[in-house]
Amino acid sequence: MNLPHDHADRIARARLALEGLSVGDAFGQCFFRPFTGKLLIRRRLPQTPWLWTDDTAMALSIVEVLDARGEIDQDALAIAFARRYMEDPRRGYGAGAHHYLAEIARGAPWRPVTQAVFEGQGSLGNGGAMRVAPVGAYFADDLDRVAEEARRSAEVTHAHPEGQAGAIAVALAAALARRHRREVAPAWPFADEPAAFVVQVMERTPPGATRDGLERALALGPSTSIAGAAGLLGNGSRVSAPDTVPLCVWAVARFGGSFEEALWQTVSAFGDRDTTCAIVGGVVALHVGEGGVPAAWRAAREALPG
Repeated sequence: MNLPHDHADRIARARLALEGLSVGDAFGQCFFRPFTGKLLIRRRLPQTPWLWTDDTAMALSIVEVLDARGEIDQDALAIAFARRYMEDPRRGYGAGAHHYLAEIARGAPWRPVTQAVFEGQGSLGNGGAMRVAPVGAYFADDLDRVAEEARRSAEVTHAHPEGQAGAIAVALAAALARRHRREVAPAWPFADEPAAFVVQVMERTPPGATRDGLERALALGPSTSIAGAAGLLGNGSRVSAPDTVPLCVWAVARFGGSFEEALWQTVSAFGDRDTTCAIVGGVVALHVGEGGVPAAWRAAREALPG
């Protein structure tokens, strides 16, 4: 298989997204611990180590496949997902993921297994969105390709169109954040007009409940609190793409100029906070660059596999 001529640059971007995603994932996971409310109020970092979850485990597989193939090879991705699951199944995988990843590991074809869940509707969960930022990073120069590769990455586990739409929206946000990276546009241009960023994500997000949530986000201005945004858009408590992705895209639009601010704001919405922080962290890292992800946060996160 021929890799793109600029594969090294593309995979470096994907690894940057993985870095931000994994730090966000591990940071958000800490706030499920007891007695972390005061830390949140005072913005004091949680006790280390920060352990990453299935969000990072599955993103590692995406980067692995992109590095080897230069595209989303769905069969290879399904095998990588299942292998990592079997190596370490206690990373916070949902009940559906436990079922279909174990089936794939036993040799079942991924497509019928994932299509059969939820009475044949497939999953509309936020799992496709939580791991997809590296896809947006790798294909950032072609937004149509971003949308298609994101859809393919989600389809391996999320047969429902909403599960795929959530992945598409987040991957587009990641690609756009890359295009506005700090060395090109030092200031984040959407902080005072978050709707302008959301509109760009909406342009290629398929119609449905996830896109409807993005449309609701257009009404939120820069003075809206994260609690107010979560009240309108959801915070991932339902673990679905429509209940998770709109808030994350708005949080990136509003706070994307600072990794720390974006993560503190996002975790303050509660809900599925490891996943919302993974999504936001993976996207914002592509704007702020490696130096914009604080060294102390990176050191606090459990090490990634070599």
